[in-house]
Amino acid sequence: MAEWGSLGKVFIGVGLCVALFGLLLVFADRIPGFGNLLGWVGKLPGDISIRRDNFSFSFPLATSLLLSIILSLVFFLVSWIFRR
Repeated sequence: MAEWGSLGKVFIGVGLCVALFGLLLVFADRIPGFGNLLGWVGKLPGDISIRRDNFSFSFPLATSLLLSIILSLVFFLVSWIFRR
């Protein structure tokens, strides 16, 4: 039963981090010098973007890979810190 309690704490922590990141994105334009911080998302050299007259398709492949690597490193470091 203690395992479920710690899993619940992890979900609460992850949820709070996601909520804080969401608030940061919502209010990014109102913070001076912070609005263009994420302007590179979807515009990296490996991102696929097709635009036609009345059709557009975007698949941010390179952005997804980069964010996956960054999040993997962050979660690895957090788990490494808590295991010490």
